[in-house]
Amino acid sequence: MVQAYILIQTEVGKASTVADVISKIHGIIQAEDVTGPYDVIARAEASSVDELGRLVVAEVQRVTGITRTLTCPVVHL
Repeated sequence: MVQAYILIQTEVGKASTVADVISKIHGIIQAEDVTGPYDVIARAEASSVDELGRLVVAEVQRVTGITRTLTCPVVHL
């Protein structure tokens, strides 16, 4: 399994709604609204890097109110 944090910027006032919608997407373990340069941070899990990419592009980035995402895969050093 591949896991990643998805750092998400949203339109003003949309963070809570975006976090709620994203948390219901299959493959998203957790999504919470935060303060700072990003508005929502989600943790995702997929069977492969390709599947993770499809999750982000086909599901997460299509959520209304998202302006930008940055996907950070988890590594075990």
